[in-house]
Amino acid sequence: MENFVIHGGHELFGEVNISGAKNAAVAIIPAALLSNDVVRIENIPNISDVSFIIQILDRMGAGIKMINSNTIEIDSRPVTFQSVPYELASHFRASYYLIGVMLGRFRRAEVAMPGGCDFGVRPIDQHIKGFEMLGAKVETINGMVCANADKLVGTSIYMDVVSVGATMNVMLAAVLARGLTIIENAAKEPHIVDLANFLNSMGANVSGAGTDVIKIRGVEKLHGCTYSIIPDQIEAGTYMVAAATCGGDVLVKNVIPKHLESISAKLEETGAEIIEYDDAVRVTRFKPLTRCNVKTMPYPGFPTDMQPLMAVLLSVANGTSILSESVWDNRFQYVGQLLRMGADIQVDGKIAVIEGVRELTGVTVKAMDLRAGAAMVIAGLIGRGQTTVEDIHYIDRGYENICEKFASLGADIRRVEIKDSETAVSDAG
Repeated sequence: MENFVIHGGHELFGEVNISGAKNAAVAIIPAALLSNDVVRIENIPNISDVSFIIQILDRMGAGIKMINSNTIEIDSRPVTFQSVPYELASHFRASYYLIGVMLGRFRRAEVAMPGGCDFGVRPIDQHIKGFEMLGAKVETINGMVCANADKLVGTSIYMDVVSVGATMNVMLAAVLARGLTIIENAAKEPHIVDLANFLNSMGANVSGAGTDVIKIRGVEKLHGCTYSIIPDQIEAGTYMVAAATCGGDVLVKNVIPKHLESISAKLEETGAEIIEYDDAVRVTRFKPLTRCNVKTMPYPGFPTDMQPLMAVLLSVANGTSILSESVWDNRFQYVGQLLRMGADIQVDGKIAVIEGVRELTGVTVKAMDLRAGAAMVIAGLIGRGQTTVEDIHYIDRGYENICEKFASLGADIRRVEIKDSETAVSDAG
């Protein structure tokens, strides 16, 4: 078991490089199986979710060659149909993309119900609806999602709710279907555009990604390609919020500033200064933080994944802030951890009222999920004294070298390994 041990109170200064987008990588890597060829994918994040998806592809027979820690070659020609068991699928939510990929390539799929972070009901009914409208029969048998189709035929699919996962999964299934598939009320997130660009690089015909209507004209086959994944919007936002919360001057590099506009706007409202460059943003904050109201929305609105991080900033901002969650149920599970650190937060359903306090105090807290775990790290960075963050395996799902990156900015943070009641401290910080 490993923990993060943090001594707070340090402003952040320096530069940080952002890794490839987790939410794009976990769809793009399995999508390589649709090509029946060799695909080279660059700028993949070195995180546990990516490691799990690569393990699954390896088990299916794909030729996996790691060029370096952030570049992979996948030869999908040897791949054969395989069920994806619970012990693999349970580790991360995005395992459901294998349903769309296998349905597209083999016309059948057997994938255990996905795992990942738990913050409310996260059904895959819109995924199933899309597969069925393409011509598949989908059943859940003993916890396995089983999909079969004699053929997949393009159709018009209206998403009852805006769903990133369902939009991407239907895209994966539809690229090799016959005819035209139209996805209406589609999600618009940057990683959806990235997936579409990757599929098109392999010879697919996808248009409209980034709008609420996506059109996929089925093709007979896809070929290999070389593709570089976009920077991670949420990782970039994490370091931006950290810089604003702790104070200091941080240049966040290898980003697409347009993807960060909603985050930048809220940070400026709280008193930070944001300067945009071609592929970087600079965040400075030397004056007191002030309150603001935040409501999470689908892209291009404020991202739900940034909500726990923003809660930490607002917990030490002057005044009363209102934080509204409009995407997921029960995403305020982490609030109890902040209360233990001295935050003043009242939660009523999907709304949190945050009264800013002078400071937080370091204690032992748990990472409740991926983004809440990153929020606990930021809380530790501003907390008086020592903060220990437990269950950091959640954080490792989506952040590459988070300990080293924060340490390079001047944070006092270490990854500590717990063995047989003895503590061995690594050289990470």
